[in-house]
Amino acid sequence: MELLKSDFYYELPEELIAQTPIEPRNASRMMCVDRSTGAVSHDHFYNLCSHLKEGDLLVMNDSRVIPARLYGEKVSNGTFIEFLLLEQKGDKLWEIICRPGKKAKVGTEFSFGGGRLKAAVVEVKDDGNRVVQFSCEGNFFTALEDVGQMPLPPYIKEKLENKERYQTVYSNELGSAAAPTAGLHFTEEMLEDLRARGIKTAFVTLHVGLGTFRPVKEENVLDHKMHSEHYYLPQETADLINETKAEGGRVIAVGTTTCRTLESVATFYNEIAEHEGYTDIFIYPSYKFKCIDGLITNFHLPESTLIMLVAAFMGYENTMNAYKTAVEERYRFFSFGDSMLIL
Repeated sequence: MELLKSDFYYELPEELIAQTPIEPRNASRMMCVDRSTGAVSHDHFYNLCSHLKEGDLLVMNDSRVIPARLYGEKVSNGTFIEFLLLEQKGDKLWEIICRPGKKAKVGTEFSFGGGRLKAAVVEVKDDGNRVVQFSCEGNFFTALEDVGQMPLPPYIKEKLENKERYQTVYSNELGSAAAPTAGLHFTEEMLEDLRARGIKTAFVTLHVGLGTFRPVKEENVLDHKMHSEHYYLPQETADLINETKAEGGRVIAVGTTTCRTLESVATFYNEIAEHEGYTDIFIYPSYKFKCIDGLITNFHLPESTLIMLVAAFMGYENTMNAYKTAVEERYRFFSFGDSMLIL
């Protein structure tokens, strides 16, 4: 079966791209889709409880976004530099993208926040990324919190007033360059209410890389090379998943990152158990799901790997129809946008 990038295109008016988070978090709209029939209904996220059953399990990604964008200067002459942290490679050692790149040769030193953070380039990679060694007084992440800015996606033009609104309320493990946005809709009170009703919650960690925004360039989807991201599935979560399955409950992934973690482990190891590693799993129509029974997700970019994952889960026709409906009903799209519940 040939899969074309253009098969996943849809017209999106620019004004439907959400620029700011909604208040309160769970006030967003929620499109509900029955994946067996494609039937669409409309609700609000605060009513999620009414769509779940006692014994269901919500699995969430507890990765926390680091303020990965740094603005600083070259130590030797004070010229401007911008860093975007991609992945930690060692103690205060990071792979980064920098602009302008020609200023960042091996050995060049940079300063951020008036010297609160310093960095020296130790390697220039083939793709133009740099590996840099940071130095600072005290804890690196504390210094980063002081001088870094949230790396909001390129389609968000508004300034974010409160950094915490680009974090889930359960974020815990530092390491993402972008938020696992399906979880932004939950409040602490809502999670407590879900648990009180017998709906279980569990966590995995997948550190979201900027590759999540990388467009699919090849027209034949199967020629696209997926980015790799670090994940961890704890034993406690594996036990809850296996227990839920055994008791006839549903395992519902909160977000495509959680989905990719669970499906990676199930695919690589043929079991759900504690595992840690890197995944570049590419889920597109024809993929056979091995773990999840439901998915909570936002509305994704046209022709992106994320809309392809959704189409794999609920069918191509159902997906394109749901997106067409979302545009007609003027849902809010992308990171700060509305939610979709697929069961």
